[in-house]
Order: sequence, then structure tokens, then C-alpha cells
Amino acid sequence: MNESKRNMQTTVNVQQQANLIWNVADILRGLYKPHEYGKIILPMTVIKRLHDTLLPTRDKVLKAAEQHKDMNVTMRNRFLEKASGFAFYNTSLFTFETLLADPDNIEENLRAYLNGFSDNMQDILANFKFDIEISTMAANDALFYVIQEFNKKESYLGPDKVTSTDMGYIFEELVRRFSESYNEEAGAHFTSRDIIYLMTDLLLAEDRDLLAGTDVVKTVYDQTMGTSQMLSAMIERIHSFNADAEVRTFGQELNPETYAIAKADTMIRGGDPDNMVLGSTLSNDGFPGYTFDYCISNPPFGIDWKKDKNAVQAEHELGDQGRFGVGLPKISDGQLLFQLNGISKLKDNGRMAIIHNGSALFSGAAGSGESEIRRHVIENDWLDAIIQLPNDVFYNTGISTYVWIIDKDKKPHRQGRVQLIDASLIYESRRRNIGSKRVDITEECRNVIVQAYGDFLNKEYKWGDRTAESKVFDNLDFGFNKVTVESPLKDEAGNLVLKKKKPQPDTSLRDTEDIPLTEDIDTYFEREIKPFNPDAWIDKAKTKVAYEIPFTRLFYKYVAPERTEDIALKIKALEESIVRSFEQLSGQDVRVDE
Repeated sequence: MNESKRNMQTTVNVQQQANLIWNVADILRGLYKPHEYGKIILPMTVIKRLHDTLLPTRDKVLKAAEQHKDMNVTMRNRFLEKASGFAFYNTSLFTFETLLADPDNIEENLRAYLNGFSDNMQDILANFKFDIEISTMAANDALFYVIQEFNKKESYLGPDKVTSTDMGYIFEELVRRFSESYNEEAGAHFTSRDIIYLMTDLLLAEDRDLLAGTDVVKTVYDQTMGTSQMLSAMIERIHSFNADAEVRTFGQELNPETYAIAKADTMIRGGDPDNMVLGSTLSNDGFPGYTFDYCISNPPFGIDWKKDKNAVQAEHELGDQGRFGVGLPKISDGQLLFQLNGISKLKDNGRMAIIHNGSALFSGAAGSGESEIRRHVIENDWLDAIIQLPNDVFYNTGISTYVWIIDKDKKPHRQGRVQLIDASLIYESRRRNIGSKRVDITEECRNVIVQAYGDFLNKEYKWGDRTAESKVFDNLDFGFNKVTVESPLKDEAGNLVLKKKKPQPDTSLRDTEDIPLTEDIDTYFEREIKPFNPDAWIDKAKTKVAYEIPFTRLFYKYVAPERTEDIALKIKALEESIVRSFEQLSGQDVRVDE
């Protein structure tokens, strides 16, 4: 689906709708601090979305509730869900309209309305911890006015007018504002849609044939789902290839409020709410034994995993029976743990798109957890591609970021090789910055990047006056043997110190050398080390295999320095400019020596 068609789905001005909802802040001012507004606005937006979604079938649900009131709970639920048209319902007699008609009892009646939701919705409401806020607003005469604001005609949030895509954008905007007012990293909650669409297009680029035909069922998993926008985008993208495909989404989220938003959104678009799990993915795997067709996520990077340490360490010690047996990264940054979890959740032909910062490419010495994780991915031939994104494309950081594509069943022409794409210059500048986000990856930009990925060539791709570059490497190009080079210990007379007729190493002269896996260690030693240190030897017992991806160095382009004559001319011109300025200020005639 092209950008213009997708935009046709957006039936409301998302920014305008978010502004409208945020106007509730005027009512809350003084009662709440700015960083607390989200405690009211987010749950009220979800409740209003549910209210408006169920409004058209409300009478059917009330009739079914009366008809089946004496039936067992399980059967009654089925009838009520059928009547509502969704996997949830509300049997309360109240609506926002009738709540406002009885202002003296609005607190009691609102609680009755919320209690009328089905049990699977109560979990969502509980995670907002909204009950105490109802009491606070009621005690300060704010509850009526908040409900009144959300009941305005222009605040309507039913899916017939506000699509799932629209609602995703609205939630993103609200969470971003809430995070900024709380001085919290908005990027911890969601990823902007331009990045998500690039990830989905890369993930699905080679699967068009698999998605065609009848009876297509695909499963998608996001291990750090935030408000679940990556999952909804995957549904959108897969349906653009095959409208009849069944897409089942699964997600886990640590933050209770964003989890509640995700679960509500899933239920409204007909997904299974039981596929949404609250809790830490690292220490409490919500989907043990599950595997999926696609994994897509933007896990936190540069964030420590101290709270998860005991559980992660215990699972690491299970070896191949756990998710983290390969190795553990340093405690200060757990992003590669999410990579291991994602890989463990892929089917044998599954694919994953995951975002990392630059440290995932090279951090950790030979034998470290980071290096062993990279080794695990590359030696199993699962690393398909890495794409460098433009700087300043995220809301909360301007640093270099990368999309890794993991494929457990590469196409034959990609096997044994890894594609790197430098797309850092393929962007359009925003007219208005949002936090650290100063650029967008537009549809045209995305097409350039996806074409580069699909071509799988060593090639430059022009986009205006900018260039994206693709390079293809063999897996072994990223590996090396870190060898320990020893020099002999000598006594004061200059004689070798021997033990059992073997020279002993001088630890003060000990050195290491990185030898590419594509080279024989002994041949390299004879050529590169022996001529300069004839008595040296390699302690092969200490040799370690390591992997790193020196992305910047691999795309480095040498730029010759200017000629000294040209530099001298520039200096002279600068001096003359300074002199002229001084003359104008002082009225004196100053000459520069030739």
C-alpha cells in the first residue's frame, strides 16, 4: 500500500484530536502537576475509545444480558460478546451522556459504568490505577468537567471514524507529551511510524510470495511492545499484500499503562487479549515454548538489567535449554539479551527486525558475552542485514541507530553473507522538531532503502544529492582470532630464562594481535610478527574467536587533504578580510606583508 492510500485511512486530524484530548489539562491544572496529567488523560482516552466502540451495539448487549442472566458465566460471555461484536462488552445502563445527566451521583455512577465492563477489560482498567484518581477528581469538582470534555461531539473516538491507525498515532502523541512533561524518555514507550514502516517493509520484503494465496496465517511477536504500534503496523502491511490473511499478534510490555493501551487496542481490532502479557520479558518470559513467523521490536539500549539479573543468570546457566545460554552482556546494557530472546522466539524460517545502537556492533572483548552473541548469530548464518538509520530520527535520542534483520532461513543467494546498508543520509528534515526527532524517513526514502536491501549488491543509490550505499560481505569477514603473542623472559646477562627447557614469557612484553578468520594464524605470524620479533611465539591455548562489525570503518571514504598552496591562499584571504574590517572600525590604513 502506498503512502497516499494509507493516509486515506486516517479519517481525523490526529494532531488536532490529540490536542483536543490534551485540553483536559486545563481542567486538571492546579489539582494535578503537569507531569501527572497523563494519569487522567491516558485512561480516560482508553475508556472513551471503548465507550464509543460499544455504543452502536449497546442495546443488543443489554437485551442479551437480560435474556441470559441466569446462564452459566462462560456461555453468557459468548452471547454478550456476539451481541457486542467484540471480544468484550459492557452491561452497565450508563453512557457518558447519562453520567452527565446526574452530576450529583457522577462518581458512583462512573464506577458502576466501569464495573459493567467484561472481566477481560477489568485487567486493563486496573493497570491504570484509575480508581484513586476518580475519587480525587470527584472531591475537587473536576470529574464532571473531565467527562463533559470527553463527551463533546469532536471527542468521538469510535472505530467508524477513528481507525486503528489513527488511534495509534493519537496514543503515540499523548504518551510522548506525557513522557516529556514527566521528563521521561518518550522513546522508551514507542517508535515513530516512519521507522516502524521501514522495519515492516524490510521484514516483509522477500515474503510477498509466502503471503499470497488462501488460508495464510502469520504470527507476529513484539517483545517490548509499548502501545503495540509495531504489531498493528505489521497487520496493516501484511493485509496490504493479502487482505484475507489472518495475522495473530503477541506482545509483552513492562509498563502497566502502555500495556493497558496495547491490550485495549488489540481487543478493539479483534485480536486475542490473552496474547498480551504484562511484565519483564527478560526475567519473566510471557511466551515460553512459543515461536513466531515474525519478531519486530525496539528494545531499550544503554539500560541496565540489574533488576532481571538473578532470573537471567539462572536461565543462562541452563545453557541450550534457556534463552541466554550463549552469553551475557555487561550489566549496564541489556539490548543483546533482547536479541537472544527474539531469536529464541523465531520459527525455523522466521525473520526478525530489531533496533540497536552502535555498541551492539562492536562492544565487548573476545570471549565476552557481547562477542559470543554476535558469534552465535553470524556462525549460525542468521544475520541477514544491518541498516544504519539517519541520526535524529528518534524522539529521545540523536545517536546512530541500526536495524538488524535476522533470518533463520536465508534465501540461497544470501546464505553465508551479510549485507550492510549505510542509509544515514536518506531522510527529509522536519519543519518542526519533536524532541530529538529532527528528520523523517519518508515513503520515498524508504523505497530507496528497501530497494538497496532487495537488490543485495555492492552499489550506491542516489536520492537527490544524497547517497545510500550497500555492501555485501562474507560471514567470516567479521570474525577474527585474538591471539596472545609472547616474548621470552631474559635474565640480567641477556640469556633466556628456561623452565623444563622451554623459554618463559616476559609478561611485561605480552601483546595481542587480531588475525582475520580468513587468514591462517601461522602464516600471518610468519609474515607480520616474526620479522619484527624473531624470538616471539603465539600461546595458542589463549586464542579466542571474536566477532565485531566495524560499520563506520567499512564505509569510510578517504578524503585527500587540501594542498598547502590552497590552504595558504585561504589564510591570506582571511587575513585580508580581517584587516579590512579593522580599517573600517579604526579608520587606519593597515597593510598586510606579502
